Amino acid sequence: MKGFFAQLAISLRLYFRNRMAMLYGYLFPTVFLIAFYVLYRYERVPLVRHMGELLTVTILGGACFGLATTLVSERERGVWRRYRLTPIPAGTLVASTIAARYVLLLSAGLLQLALAMGLGMPLPDHPFGLVISFSVASFAFLGLGLVIAMIADNVPAVQALGQTIFLPMLIIGGVAVPLASLPDWALYISAFFPGRYAVDAIQATVDGEGLDAAAFSLLALVLIGLAACVAGAGMFRWDAGQRFAKSPGRGWVAVALGGWIGVGLLAQAQGRVIPPELAAERSAAAAAVDRTRASAPLSPAPLPEIEPAPVVPEADEPPASTDSPQTNDGTSDPVSAAGPTGTQPPPSSGAPAPAPTDEVDAGTSVPSMPEADRPADAPDTDPVDTAPADTPADAPAVDSEGAGAPVEVPEWQQVTLAQIMEDLVFDRLPPDSGVVTPVAAYDDIPPEDIWYELDTIQAALETWPPGRTADVLDRARNLLLVPAVIDVYQLPTEPYVPLMVFDILQRDIDSEVLIKALYHIAVHPDEGGDEAIEQLHLLGIGRGPVDMYEVRGRLGVYAVKLIGRITGARPGR
Repeated sequence: MKGFFAQLAISLRLYFRNRMAMLYGYLFPTVFLIAFYVLYRYERVPLVRHMGELLTVTILGGACFGLATTLVSERERGVWRRYRLTPIPAGTLVASTIAARYVLLLSAGLLQLALAMGLGMPLPDHPFGLVISFSVASFAFLGLGLVIAMIADNVPAVQALGQTIFLPMLIIGGVAVPLASLPDWALYISAFFPGRYAVDAIQATVDGEGLDAAAFSLLALVLIGLAACVAGAGMFRWDAGQRFAKSPGRGWVAVALGGWIGVGLLAQAQGRVIPPELAAERSAAAAAVDRTRASAPLSPAPLPEIEPAPVVPEADEPPASTDSPQTNDGTSDPVSAAGPTGTQPPPSSGAPAPAPTDEVDAGTSVPSMPEADRPADAPDTDPVDTAPADTPADAPAVDSEGAGAPVEVPEWQQVTLAQIMEDLVFDRLPPDSGVVTPVAAYDDIPPEDIWYELDTIQAALETWPPGRTADVLDRARNLLLVPAVIDVYQLPTEPYVPLMVFDILQRDIDSEVLIKALYHIAVHPDEGGDEAIEQLHLLGIGRGPVDMYEVRGRLGVYAVKLIGRITGARPGR
């Protein structure tokens, strides 16, 4: 143990005397942190969602390049050949060198945390767990650096091998590019890279649920680190003249790769290729559209039956000259043609008088009979005014063109609010801060470079023809298509446009009618035309090929989210 600490102290002194090593070890993580802050400076809590990525990049760079470069350069200068003459075992020498590199990584990580907190990030939720996850990730990547050092014959080879591992892990390994932004094929590849597990383990302790939520990621890192350390020990070389191509330990490379492959296969077997939060967002988005298709549609409440009032001919109409009077629709009325007893009247020279009735049409006047035709015993009567009385407020609506016929209420308006709230499940919606159907908070400040684009869209929405159509259902559907298309395109404006559309819909449409229209859109997202898509260029949104299945899926999700905001069942952030 004494030899371990002595060699550790020597390694640290040599490192701090190397200006280039200091520059790379501390300046590179700082520059990376500042770059992330510039990219995500408009987030309400700066950098807290990206510390897993930042710290993983620091570990990855220090292991793939820092440790491997140190070991290979010392081997080329003959330092390790002289170490061989000491009584210290080779394992102790290598372990002390790796421990020195871990101390440097830990100090660089603490520097990043201090700078991030100075920029507004709060203290991590699980500080002790963060130290553990950082240490486990360092163990895995330092083992990887050891393998690179044993494979590379010189420093340029270290740079080549390091870049071969470093860049793919940044892009498709879930380190610099979030897993939620990767296609499915890249997610399956990333399951074999240790970078995604390091990001997950560290991020879970910064703003997540702690080490319990990252148990699989920690296990994956331990397995990869153990396989790498065993392989590195088996390929260890004292002398630079001993080339790797002629080394008897080349087969140990398969052991190191076996750790990666085993972890990837285990992740696929357990269904961990798709991250849980991304899987939840996708299932919620699909459920909002497909859930109601499998169930029977709601039965609308029946409208009350209204008896039509009998029709009496106007007083100034001439008497019918045919034996079969005509009804309003031009067809023969056998009842009117019959006499008071229901039989055909006897033939006569004139048309039969209409059967007496106590019911008259509202709004008509029955004139008095001319004196010449009045019977002797007929009483004196004045014209009776039968103007309609005031209609009660709760009287059913009637059609002005059809006497007494009820106004036809659209089917989508016949559902009740109670049925809507009972049928919808708001807690299965994707989060507003997620990747699918994001909605910004009202106090979120958009990036300055999209201000002009947002102003253009907001001004154009006020006069956009598809958003001004008289049909309420079509108007709501057309307006919701705008954020749905932008979300599919993944444009920078996608979190902010839904707020504009929500405000316009709530301003122009009665709340109860709007809720029913939104519910119909959510239940039937495939209804309606796509003509509004062809006019998106009027909003400054470029026209291009778009997957309408994806658009309509997001259309239904946005509709349910707005219902939640109106009713308070799922208020916005």
